[in-house]
Amino acid sequence: MDTRGFYDELASRYDLMYEDWDASVARQGRALDSLLASALGPGPHSVLDNACGIGTQALGLAGLGHRVTGTDLSPRAVARATREAADRGLTLPVAVADMRALPFPEASFDAVVCADNALPHLLTAEDVHAALAETRRVLRPGGLLLLSTRPYGALLRTRPQSEPPRVRTGPDGRTITFQLWHWHADGERYDLELFRLLPSGETWTTRTSTVTYWALPEEETAGYVRRAGFGEPVWHSAEACGFHQPVLGARRPLPRVRSTQ
Repeated sequence: MDTRGFYDELASRYDLMYEDWDASVARQGRALDSLLASALGPGPHSVLDNACGIGTQALGLAGLGHRVTGTDLSPRAVARATREAADRGLTLPVAVADMRALPFPEASFDAVVCADNALPHLLTAEDVHAALAETRRVLRPGGLLLLSTRPYGALLRTRPQSEPPRVRTGPDGRTITFQLWHWHADGERYDLELFRLLPSGETWTTRTSTVTYWALPEEETAGYVRRAGFGEPVWHSAEACGFHQPVLGARRPLPRVRSTQ
């Protein structure tokens, strides 16, 4: 299944992967807001979430007063993000867009968020560079990229085959989600097979879908960020920043001031 198809199929039930999605929205929003404030000041800031999905990060930031725009490859995901924003009384303009070709003029945003392991869906060096170059283009000079991925440096040492199940208890019963990872022969890319067990009376309905990732370690990701023209990247550990994954921060450099002497 391609990346768009994977998230289109998942959009209506994406929140069921969380024990408490609303709490996660608030928690992730606070963590990203703290990183924004540390780098750019208290804001509010104009923020692009260029892999917004159903709005997990975008809604949290918008709820804290930031002017957030969301884009995503999945039409069904951005449609749901729109509904979720309306239900919360939030303004969240959205568009269907590929992060390698963003539909905005240069220097449109104070910050770009690319969170929740979105960049590793790009499977070639050319695509990763294209996405980061587009991100730099739509940032104002001095603007901030916040990019989160899984901690692949550690994961590549063990190449796990699965993740523990997640259980969500709701009005209709319990939903169980778990993942199997199928590593490619190159040792870097893997197919994530997502299993969802949905309550159906006294039985279960099983749904599966598969998508591919490129497990770039942190230093390799930082290298791509540097080559795309950003200033020196800094990784913030999940423990330090309160986000559920490590977060890389990097700035679009300010223009050099030419001496008149």
